[in-house]
Amino acid sequence: MWMFRRAMMSPAFVLLLLLGFSVRLSQTMTRDEKHRLRNQVVEMFDHAYQNYMDHAYPADELMPLTCRGRVRGLEPSRGDVDDALGKFSLTLIDTLDTLVLLNKTAEFEEAVKRVLKDVRLDNDIVVSVFETNIRVLGGLLGGHSMAVMLKERGERMLWYQDELLHMAKDLGIRLLPAFNTSSGLPYPRVNLRHGVQGPETRTGTETDTCTACAGTIILEFAALSRFTGDPVFEAHARRAMDFLWEKRQRNSNLVGKTINIHSGEWVCRDSGVGAGIDSYYEYLLKAYILLGDDQFLQRFNIHYASIMKYISQPPLLLDVHIHKPLLPARTWMDSLLAFFPGLQVLKGDIRPAIETHEMLYQVTKKHNFLPEAFTTDFRVHWAQHPLRPEFAESTYFLYKATRDPYYLEAGRTVLENLNRFARVPCGFAAMKDVRTGSHEDRMDSFFLAETFKYLFLLFAEEDDLPFDVEDYVFTTEAHLLPLSLSMALRSDLPTTDNSTATEELDDSNFEWTCPNTRLLFPDPAYPRNFREPIRSAVDKSCPRPALPREPGIGRAPLRAQDFMANNPEHLELLRRMGVNLIHLKDGRVQLVQHATQAVSAVAAEDGMRFMQEMMELSSQQQKEQLPPRAVQIISHPFFGRVVLTAGPAQFGMDLSKSNLGVRGFVTVAEPYTGCSELSNAEFVAGRIALLQRGQCMFAEKARNIQKAGAIGGIVIDDNEGSSSDTAPLFQMAGDGRSTDDVTLPLLFLFHKEGNILLEALKEHREVEVLLSEKARDRGGDETEEEDCCTEDHSSPAPSADSDQSQFTTQEPNIEEEESEQPEAGLGEETPASAVEEPVEDDDANSQSVDSLMADWQEDLEAFKQMEKDEL
Repeated sequence: MWMFRRAMMSPAFVLLLLLGFSVRLSQTMTRDEKHRLRNQVVEMFDHAYQNYMDHAYPADELMPLTCRGRVRGLEPSRGDVDDALGKFSLTLIDTLDTLVLLNKTAEFEEAVKRVLKDVRLDNDIVVSVFETNIRVLGGLLGGHSMAVMLKERGERMLWYQDELLHMAKDLGIRLLPAFNTSSGLPYPRVNLRHGVQGPETRTGTETDTCTACAGTIILEFAALSRFTGDPVFEAHARRAMDFLWEKRQRNSNLVGKTINIHSGEWVCRDSGVGAGIDSYYEYLLKAYILLGDDQFLQRFNIHYASIMKYISQPPLLLDVHIHKPLLPARTWMDSLLAFFPGLQVLKGDIRPAIETHEMLYQVTKKHNFLPEAFTTDFRVHWAQHPLRPEFAESTYFLYKATRDPYYLEAGRTVLENLNRFARVPCGFAAMKDVRTGSHEDRMDSFFLAETFKYLFLLFAEEDDLPFDVEDYVFTTEAHLLPLSLSMALRSDLPTTDNSTATEELDDSNFEWTCPNTRLLFPDPAYPRNFREPIRSAVDKSCPRPALPREPGIGRAPLRAQDFMANNPEHLELLRRMGVNLIHLKDGRVQLVQHATQAVSAVAAEDGMRFMQEMMELSSQQQKEQLPPRAVQIISHPFFGRVVLTAGPAQFGMDLSKSNLGVRGFVTVAEPYTGCSELSNAEFVAGRIALLQRGQCMFAEKARNIQKAGAIGGIVIDDNEGSSSDTAPLFQMAGDGRSTDDVTLPLLFLFHKEGNILLEALKEHREVEVLLSEKARDRGGDETEEEDCCTEDHSSPAPSADSDQSQFTTQEPNIEEEESEQPEAGLGEETPASAVEEPVEDDDANSQSVDSLMADWQEDLEAFKQMEKDEL
């Protein structure tokens, strides 16, 4: 096999493979310690995998906070994120080859039998072509590769007769209709049963796709063709890659993020190496390695030269405009670009890989995880972290290239943070906000498919591995495809006219293949020399709190469950952490933290942790008392099929005690805020009033619409982009005095759900809704349990009892009162408990209502065609 690799690859890649043997640094981590960390990775994987199998299988994903499976259609929609779910046991398929790598061959054999027995691919469901390709098709092919390897060794799988490959070909055939476009670029979504076009498909109307979505097909499709001998899959993937190459901007040699699949026009002309483009570049280089086609390397090298000229500003990687590449397109970076140092290692360009990785590592150490987006001065831009694997991936490849034990320590940091902050009883939960440590009920399949795979490889010794990973290429989902596929007989593929490209692709581009390996790094300290300036720059821009605690803070931080409001020592600890108690008129006390009032940065961090614990504790205690409510649109053409998750109020009519709920037509109150006597009382009377959040107390809004004769009210969040999918619901509290006079029900909708209702009213004028404890039967023809679509898995408002006092914590998504003052602004002085909402970029803002309603219209059409079991 080694001779094969030498024959297939350029000399530069041979040097890269030998690099680990050319540079030997002093080992500061003992073999025993690496062994312990390797075993810890396996234990963590077992915790995640077994909880998926125990609580979620055969669902696509595990919901680790509620310990159950996520079934598409039975949970509130998360938009495009749900396109990865196809009712095909996604997590199990995505994890197949990870089981073998971790020496769990018995579990692998059992998992393959489960897949063959239980998984169906002919579901009438619309899925993402991109996600289904990299996760499911890639998972089946990776599983097939492992099964063949084990069978050839005579260890296991002796019964195996290419069953996973047959499933892979079936899936490939189901994805092919997406490529039926004049350009060859695939539609972004496909119906697994009905294809793309036609009323029963509920798709095929899309015009745009991301560059990565169209350009991350070639590895899986080419592998499928070469495994099966059917060239059609590789031909379609190559055609899409050819089209993207032809549509690059010829002056900058960059590609945009979004392209029209019919005209080939760039819809989004921003270019970078992160979200929207990332794996397109990855697949150009890896297609050369897997398939041995120099044209892929030539194209990659031209792109790479432009990336290093325009996008790379070490250690930063900043988006630019393809037509004006010297003009930055934004001032923040997304976490998906963390894969790029690993790709640069594969390329052989080590120095910029070290520099960018060091920047990412410093940001990770500041926030415990890499935020979804962060600014050029290394502050949080989007605070989520869905347990992405890209940083671990680059860490592994840099360690493999340099053998610098520094990267083992980086891996240890990742492990410790996962266990400390993300581990929950039923698995590992994604971080909703890296600043506060709050969780999201989500554990994506890539966490098992990629993160654990790269961490295990980082700490494993060569004799720990059941096979030689050098014989395989990792896909973007870290699935293992054998390099021997390049030796497989390649059936004739349709030829494309590349005369223009041939003139531009001269051999001089090959000098970019491995620019830094000429020196073979004679200085053993070279990685450290590159890292030090980066660390200093990051620390100067965003200082990290000093590690030693100040006198008086040496004790363990006060835990929320131990706090008593009448304990002077506890009150003093709160004061030192910058936490204030505010006594409310109704007997409750409110906790508010001001980080600037803490005695030290470390104490402020303890205070933030205490606030988060209090929120989670009070949420748990309050959850059974006031669960989320439902706003169900029951008029034509919805007929109860659209259910919006709503937050309850601590006053007014208790919908849990009403069998029928409150049913009525909706109308917008004037003024929309509902903070004064309504001017359209005659229209509100006998109806359910729609109100905007802000400017006055919730109870005041309720009294004003009740005076106008309304039978109920719905308050809609004015914070654009907020959604119950990603934010915890909160209870609307009173105004500190008796609210017994309020007798109507009042519910709260976040901005996304509220806009659905407003746009429905705009289009249909007369919209009737049902306010209830949970959704009712939809149109009278569904047989599923009513609460399947209304149960919310976010934490309700904090309101915990401790020492006979009722506590609430103040944060944007958990409102006990609304005041005349605007909400806390963004910046350093924002209280830590008043967490910043993610700052959307221009592209995201432009999406707002139009994009939201496009998604909603698509969902509505889907609802009309769905069978009962998919509602």
